Order: sequence, then structure tokens, then C-alpha cells
Amino acid sequence: MTNTASAIATEDGSSAGAWPWISPRLSAALEPRLAKVEEMLLAAAANADALANTASRHLALAGGKRLRPLFALIAAELGDAQRPQVLDAAVVVELTHLATLYHDDVMDSAPLRRGAPSAHAVWGNTVAILTGDLLFARASATVATLGPDAVLQQARTFERLCLGQLHETVGPREGDDPREHYLEVLSDKTASLLATAGRFGAQFAGCDPSIVEAVGRFGELVGVAFQLADDVIDLLPGASMTGKTPGTDLREHVVTMPILLLRERVSSGEDGGDDAELLAAIDGDLSDDATLEAVLARLHGHSVVSQTLDLAKDYVGRAVGELENLPQGEVRQTLERFAWAMVDRTQ
Repeated sequence: MTNTASAIATEDGSSAGAWPWISPRLSAALEPRLAKVEEMLLAAAANADALANTASRHLALAGGKRLRPLFALIAAELGDAQRPQVLDAAVVVELTHLATLYHDDVMDSAPLRRGAPSAHAVWGNTVAILTGDLLFARASATVATLGPDAVLQQARTFERLCLGQLHETVGPREGDDPREHYLEVLSDKTASLLATAGRFGAQFAGCDPSIVEAVGRFGELVGVAFQLADDVIDLLPGASMTGKTPGTDLREHVVTMPILLLRERVSSGEDGGDDAELLAAIDGDLSDDATLEAVLARLHGHSVVSQTLDLAKDYVGRAVGELENLPQGEVRQTLERFAWAMVDRTQ
């Protein structure tokens, strides 16, 4: 098996072991635990049925950042990180994340995931959806070994994941603020599972409940910042270096914060007509590469992009503030660097 620390790719293609915000000492401590999580993850996704086995291990074998289990293991360093329940908890959050990817790719008609054909592109929508359900079941079976409190936390997280996807699908209701609606979607669909990863890591390492809750709130805010940074990355000329094709969300007319801010500018009459023209182009047909590149060029350097990045930084600042009552030291510093690294991906 590949060394897991090397297999956990960041947005810029580097590995967890190469992330500068993780100290050499902590990297050495995390590496074998991450390798064990990877081993447990593949075992949990395995199935006696040949088709189910191939489909359920498809995305796990494709790699990924493993951001959630990594966060859980770092949070566990605030207590007794050697407790075996910590590894089980890390597996639970990544299994849950993988399950959502199967469903998301069906809903988004995404042809690729992590550089490999998405499951629905290989086996069809029905198999992909059922495979996602199967992984949710495996996550539930694993979390059941951690006790009723963990089961309840997992259920509440799953509920938020579903609500986030539902609210994203139907959009804001009449009278809703589109920006606040979008931030709520990000909190539910992206940030809730990261928050649970942090809570699980600290909780099953035996940390005080106040620390568990602080790490959870930190994870929630970092999760929103992470997605806002992704919104910016989608519009950057060098986005392909991060593993994303520039303009993917834009081409698919996926709602993102920069576009919401642009709509606000046009609606308020702040622009002199150029923004209205740009928005019309964004709402039009972007299937042609040249047309998409022209729109990306106009967005690059636009104030709505810097506003989105500033908002992401604001969330990171709030996240770091949640750590103020944690013990000073290497782990707290690592968490702070972890938060800022989510935004630094845009540089």
C-alpha cells in the first residue's frame, strides 16, 4: 500500500507530509495513524458482492485529500490520540464524505471525480446512488461501535448534509437573502461534517467537553472558509494546478459567492453597465472554451473575487478565535495554520 501521508493530496497536489503547517514531529506521529485509517477505510468499503465491492471502493481507491480524518487526528492530539476509538471516528467521517460524493456526482452529472470517471459514469445513476447508500450504512455500522452519543451526532450531521443539498437544489425562497441562504448551504453541506470530524477526534481522545465544542465550532467556520476559497479557486487562471479545471462551476452555472456578489452589484445599480454585461455573459452559454476564458479573464481581478476571499479570511479569523481557550502549544498552532492554509490555496 502507498504511504498514506504521501497519498493524501492537497489542493495543490502536494502531500499531507509536505504541508508546511504540520510540524515534523506531528507529521511523524500522524503518518502511521493516517496509514491505518486508509487501511480501515478500504476494509470498511469492501463487500462480498463483486459489483458492490468494486463500486464502493472506486472513490476510496481514487485517493483524495482525506481532510476530515486528518483534522480528526490532529484534534485528537489535544487528548490521548492513541485511543483506538479515534481511528474509528476518523473512518466514520471519511466514509460519510465518500458516500456524499457518489450522490453529489449523480445530482451534478459530474463525469470525473478525483481524476477518475465518476461512479455514475461507469455503472449508471442507480448503482451510484445505491453505492452511496451502502457507504452510509457502513459509516453507521462503524459509528454504532462508538456509542449512542456518537450515533446521535452522526445522525444530526447526516440530517444537515441532506438539508444543505436540498436547500442548494431549490434555492432561496422569496424574501430570503441569497447571500445568507448560500452561507447556510455551505454550513450544512460542507462545514457540518468537518465540524463533526473535529468533535469526534477530540471527544474520543478524552478531551474536556469545552474543548470538544470549541474544536467543533472551529471546524464549522473553517469548513465555510474552505468552500469560499474553492469559489475563488474556480475563477483563477492557475486553478488547474490545484486539481480543478478553471471555470468548472461557472460553466455549469453553479451558484457561488462571487456570482452572488456580482448579482448584488447589478441589482443595486453600483456598476456602470459593464457588470450587467458580464453577468449576462455568465448566465449565457459557456460551453465554448473561448467564451468561458473571456469571462474568466474579466472576473480575474474583479472586486467580487477579492470580496469573497476577504469573507473567507473573516471566517478563518473567527475560527481561530474559537481556539483561544485551548492550551497553548504545537497542536493549537497547527490548527491555526490549518485554518489559514484553507485560504492560502488561492495564492
